[in-house]
Amino acid sequence: MKFYLLPVIAMLVSFSTEAQDVAPLLTEAAKLEKDLKENEALDLYKTILKIQPGNSVALFRASELTGRIGSRVKDDKQKIVYYTTARYYAKEALKQKENFADAFYVLAYTSLRLSSVNKGKEKAMNLRDMKYYTDSALLFTPNHSGALYLLGKWNFEIYGLNTAEKAAVKVLFGGMPKASLGDAISNFEKARMANPWMLVNYLDLANAYIKDHKTDKAIEVLNKMVKMPPRTGDDESLKAEGRKLLAALQ
Repeated sequence: MKFYLLPVIAMLVSFSTEAQDVAPLLTEAAKLEKDLKENEALDLYKTILKIQPGNSVALFRASELTGRIGSRVKDDKQKIVYYTTARYYAKEALKQKENFADAFYVLAYTSLRLSSVNKGKEKAMNLRDMKYYTDSALLFTPNHSGALYLLGKWNFEIYGLNTAEKAAVKVLFGGMPKASLGDAISNFEKARMANPWMLVNYLDLANAYIKDHKTDKAIEVLNKMVKMPPRTGDDESLKAEGRKLLAALQ
């Protein structure tokens, strides 16, 4: 009997060892992100997923990083490949039935990314999915900064749709969904309170204030933004955009 147990014990020990080995890899990947080495961090998260395909942290981070890195490529077809891969990681994260808010957040995030390269009905479908997943994330964590930002972004996107896009949205939502510039600003401000270091939120908030004819508010937000340290690979370009916008307003 003990001979039959040996392979099972060996397998359990192997799984245990793998689980222990992943912890330092996750720490190293997080450090790479902090050092703004996002491509290297993504590669390491992919390595972790080869060891533990169901690691929810690695899936969550791989999804967000894949979407972010994909946004920097020039070709829309390539962007779609990145965003589709990001959505795959997000759906796998949701399957793990843990960290629900983060899993729903990255699903909403990839839906936003896909909406940026789609038009008409497909864009409307992405925005519908974005709203559903964002609301789901906030059900689990009402103060989730990323989801609050995306809710603001959703309001801003719906508010700015052209006539054809609004028609497609009406069909999918069964009528024009309630969305306003005021709600966008409110959500961006809530996201800023939840996470004062999210530079993309500052830029979108400033643009929303400009749309709302509140230039003083936009200048105040941008002045804070351009002085903040970068925390993602996008932040330096976001700050450059912020400085350019600030110069145009002053």
